[in-house]
Formats: sequence, structure tokens, C-alpha cells
Amino acid sequence: MGEGNDNSSLGEENVAPPKIKLESFGSLSNYGRALLYTPCRLLDRVTARSNDETELVDVKNRSQHEMKKTLSWWDLIWFGMGSVIGSGIFVLTGLEVRNTVGPAVVLSYVVSGISAMLSVFCYTEFAVEIPVAGGSFAYLRVELGEFVAFIASGNIILEYVIGGAAVSRSWTSYFATLCNQPSDKFVIIVHSFAKDYNKLDPIAVFVLAIICTFAVFSTKGSSRLNYIASIIHVIVLMFIIIAGLTKAEAENYSDFTPFGARGIFQSAAVLFFAYVGFDAVSTMAEETKNPGKDIPIGLIGSMTLTTFIYCMMGVTICLMQKYSNVDENAAFSVAFEAVGMKWAKYIVAFGALKGMTSVLLVGAVGQARYLTHIARTHLLPSWLARVNEKTKTPINATLVMFVATAIVALFTSLDVLANLLSISTLFLFSLVAIALLVRRYCVRGVTSRFDVMKFVGFLFLILGSSVGCSIYWSQTTRWLGYTILVPIWFVGTFGIWFFVPLAKKPKIWGVPLVPFLPSASIGINIFLLGTLDKASFKRFGYWTGFLVVYYLLVGVHASYDIAKLEKERKKLEDKTKSKIDEENGVPLESNTKDENHTKEDF
Repeated sequence: MGEGNDNSSLGEENVAPPKIKLESFGSLSNYGRALLYTPCRLLDRVTARSNDETELVDVKNRSQHEMKKTLSWWDLIWFGMGSVIGSGIFVLTGLEVRNTVGPAVVLSYVVSGISAMLSVFCYTEFAVEIPVAGGSFAYLRVELGEFVAFIASGNIILEYVIGGAAVSRSWTSYFATLCNQPSDKFVIIVHSFAKDYNKLDPIAVFVLAIICTFAVFSTKGSSRLNYIASIIHVIVLMFIIIAGLTKAEAENYSDFTPFGARGIFQSAAVLFFAYVGFDAVSTMAEETKNPGKDIPIGLIGSMTLTTFIYCMMGVTICLMQKYSNVDENAAFSVAFEAVGMKWAKYIVAFGALKGMTSVLLVGAVGQARYLTHIARTHLLPSWLARVNEKTKTPINATLVMFVATAIVALFTSLDVLANLLSISTLFLFSLVAIALLVRRYCVRGVTSRFDVMKFVGFLFLILGSSVGCSIYWSQTTRWLGYTILVPIWFVGTFGIWFFVPLAKKPKIWGVPLVPFLPSASIGINIFLLGTLDKASFKRFGYWTGFLVVYYLLVGVHASYDIAKLEKERKKLEDKTKSKIDEENGVPLESNTKDENHTKEDF
């Protein structure tokens, strides 16, 4: 069954995609009838798959106007650094150093950096092969199906909203420091509101509005603004490291692991937030001039530089101050003031603001494109798929994401935001790694049923051992269980490599050491999930439950109707083709042979 694409003839004068009438929502009786068939339709959509061609051509065409290809690897490197540096390093370092990990924060950044780099490799292969604005939504839709893709995409949208809210609130704290005020000076406390939601931040909303304006008007203009801001930001970071190390006190490192190994991994899960944002770069693949060359250089290069800078800054802050004295809200600014370099705190605050501005800008650009691609599939209202004719940017999606982020930023405290962000991110990155293994080893029409069974069995060992390690870590401080669980993970990974034949090789750029690298990504991401608190899992469960309900009530029926329309359109096209070929004396067999190779059922 083909994915719907009733947009084959688009009027040039029409800015929005043509409205497609969905049968299930035509009337109340139609909708009631559709609900009765929900189980059958759900089975149909869960087992359906998209393919590369559908995402690259049909789905993209639903925005009517194409996004302009203006970005190079140079732009992507600065977008990558701009999207990442400035979030966790300034937002969460002080909080984690003081309460969770101490000077060993450098090891936390190494662990989360390794996990992020493994995910970067997986994202890169997909972004090169399927360079569309949908990012992970498109990748999962092709390999794991629409239902999994929608649940994951709903969580990544939540990640974008929470990430933008967290960074904008931290922006306010550093702005207060720059104004020589306490970091919480501009926060308005409303005692009648709930504890974690009673500190209102109107400045965060104002900053988001300015960023949204830039994102709406031009991608290339946003790119220029981003790498100018990022260059200034990197210069400031170098100043922080060099100037900070001149005030280093070795005795501050005397108690290197005050919270033990558990604190290192628990902090690593939260500080994974510091690496969030690189996935936004993958959503810009549609606007990249040469995806095969530019995306690997942009993603991997920016992540390597970012990890090095994070580790150096983690070492610097803990050598400047004893971990118990590090400020939770504006760690680096307060640290320079504490060591007698009060003038430097203004440079630090300015650099932090520049970095966080870049993070917000790249986030606004990336999240709008993500939402646009989901809307192209009609799982969300199709007006969100609109690409403006003049600016060549998705205005509606940008504005919707701004409103959602602004509401969350106004009310929600930073610690609540950080934990919820990490759980959504780790969940998504685990799925992307699984999708890469499926892409390489399970190809319809190529992989035999027996090989699929072997692959599923070994994948179950990888997932089971990873979940086991995660649960074991959260329940006990003993190490004996890992001597059993880690070898099981290795058996599963080795089993895929040795017993399951590779079914598909990447056309342009591929992840090295498959299946070991994506399997390691799965293991580390799931393990870090187990170090987060129960409250985060509750919030994650509530949001995922809401997404499932939405999909059952709306998404599955819209998708089914679109697939039905596409099937009818394909039949009509085939009949027309057959008539033309018959008139021209072309044998019909040649057409039917190629039909199954043009598109897979979705």
C-alpha cells in the first residue's frame, strides 16, 4: 500500500500544500466507523514501511516549495558546534559538579561524549543516504515503521521544546551576571504555583521571540549569524580555559570522586544534554549542497571539537574552585569572581550568552524542519508542512515550536527540564542505532526469513543485556552481574556479525565497525537511561502515553487514508501508462516487472 501523495499537480500560485480530503474525518459517522476499524488499521500501519525514494521525492514534494540548498560542511561544523556548545556546559556543569559528581565531571563528559559520538556515526550514515528535513523521523519511518517513528519523533519534539526552554532560562541567569546581579535576579516567583513551576522567566520568552524571527526569514542568514557568534564563543571558551588554569589549585582535585563511580555515570546521563543538538544538523541535510561530503565532515568534526572543549572546561572549573563552592546557576562567572578576577566574569557571561544564543538559533532552525517533515506525512496538520515561497523556510512550524517552547520556558525550573530532556534523547538515539542495524541486515526481498529470525534473536540479546545492566546499576552497587550481562551483549553483537549476512551496503558513506559500533551505542544509551530518576521516567511515560492515544485516535486514520489515496492514484497512473504503452506497442510485462522496484508498500 503506497504512502499517500495526492500532490502531484501543484499550482504555482498556491503557497500552501493542496488540501487533501481525508475520508475518516469527513463526517462524524465516518470518524466513528474509522474508530471501529482501528485494530485492523493499526496492524496495517505498524507493519508498513516507507523507503528512501518516498522520503526523498514524494513526501518532500508535499511542501510545494523546496528548501534552498545553501549549506556547506563549513556551515554544518559551526551549526554543529553552535547547536551543542552553550547548552550543557553553561547550563548544567555547576549543578552536576556541586551535587552529583565533583571534579570527576571530566569523566562524565568523556562517557557522555563517547555515547554522543557513537550516535553521531549512526545519524551521519542516515543523513547522507536520506538527506531530508525529517531527520530521525524519516530514518525510523523507513526502517522501523511509522508507529515507532511517530512515538520517537514525538519525544524528539519534546526534546527540542525542553532544550530550548532550558537554554533560554539559563540565558537569563548569565544575563543577570553580566548586569552584575544575582543569577536569579530577573526571575519572578509566584508562591501560589507548584514548586518546580513557580519561577517565571519573561526574559527567556523575549529571547526566544528574537531567535524565532531570525529563523523565519533565512537559513543562510541564520548560518552566517550562527558561525560569527560561534567564532566569538570559541574565543571566549579558550579564554576561560587558559585564564582559568592560571588560577588552578591542585588541592581542589584532592577529592576527585566524592560521589563515587555512581555519581560519574549518573552525571553522564544528565550531561548528555550538553551534546544534544547535533541531531538538529541532520535535519538540515535537505539544504546541504553535497550531503555525501558535507554531512560527515560537519557532524563528526563538530562533535570531536566539542568533546575536547567540554573536557577541558570541566577540568578548569574544578581546579579553580572546590567542587562544593561551585555556583549551580552561573558556575564559570562566579568562579572567576571567587578567584579575584571579577572583570573576567563579564567576559564569561558574554561568551555564555553568545553560545546559548547559537544553541537557540540552531535549535529553532532544526526543530521547525523536523516538524515540517512529520506534517508532510499528514500525521500532524498539513499546514505545518508549508514552506514559504519567498523565504523558503517553514514559517508555520517555526512559530508553533516557538509558542510551545516559550510556554515551557516561562514556568518550568531547570533541573526538571534537564532530566526530562536526557531521557527523551537517549531513547531516540537508541532507536536510531537499532534502525541502522535493521538497515544493514534486514532488507525486504534480500534477507531470508531464517536470517531475520537469527537477527531478531541476537538483537534481543543486545537489548536484554543492555536493559539488564541498566536495571542492575539502579538497584545495586555490586559488580558481579556485569560479568554475566556484558558477555551476553558481546555474544549478541558477535552473533549478528558472524551469523547474519550483510544485506545492504551504504552507497556513499557508512558507519565503520558495524555491528559493533551501533550495538555499543545501544548499550551505552540504555545504560545511561537507568541512571536517571524515577520522576523523569514518569513524565516520559505520560508523554509517550499521550502520543499513543493521539496516534490511535488521529494519526493511524490519517495515515491509512493517505495510503489508500496513494494506492488509488497508483492504480490510475498504471492504467493510464498501460493504455499509452498499448497504443505505442510497448509490451505490458516490462512495466509490471519494474513496479515492485519503484516503491515499497507503505
